[in-house]
Amino acid sequence: MKKAALGVIFGLMILVIAACGNGKSKQLNMQVQPFEFINQDEKSVALADLEGKVWVADFVFTYCSTVCPTMTANMSELQKRLKAEGVEAELISFSVDPERDDPVALKNYLSKFNADFSNWHALTGYDFESIKTFVLKSFRATIAKDMASDQVIHGTSFYLVDQAGMVVAKYDGMTDTPFDQIMKDIKALQE
Repeated sequence: MKKAALGVIFGLMILVIAACGNGKSKQLNMQVQPFEFINQDEKSVALADLEGKVWVADFVFTYCSTVCPTMTANMSELQKRLKAEGVEAELISFSVDPERDDPVALKNYLSKFNADFSNWHALTGYDFESIKTFVLKSFRATIAKDMASDQVIHGTSFYLVDQAGMVVAKYDGMTDTPFDQIMKDIKALQE
């Protein structure tokens, strides 16, 4: 009898684990570390400025020749959907190549994707080691310089952050971005 019960519990655990891998979202509970950086307009943006707001974060860089253009196009699509549905949320793109991504470069880059800068901030104004530590502590993600090229290796996730600065969900920001789920989760946080 005990073996049968353990088998059922084990089977349910496998189903739960398998269901978590559906690409939709992954529930998290991580506190974003305090920060104060500058955006594409050379204005300060701090974690304190985002208090009380829902926001979506990603990590990109303007010289990226692989994943960043697709991720940025997906963030632009998210911004369009937010506007179309009248949903308020901030979009924060942290540069993982701050030595080259000054505010002008970031503004030019996001402009290619028709970014509306009223709620989309591309942040820089720190050194590589600082953003590497920040990303690890705040989002449990890693970034690294590719020693064989001028590229930076980083994840392709979008992170949903609640009004208290807690990372609550993570989504595919690259190939299977679940826009409907992101919108649903943002609205749920604002209820």
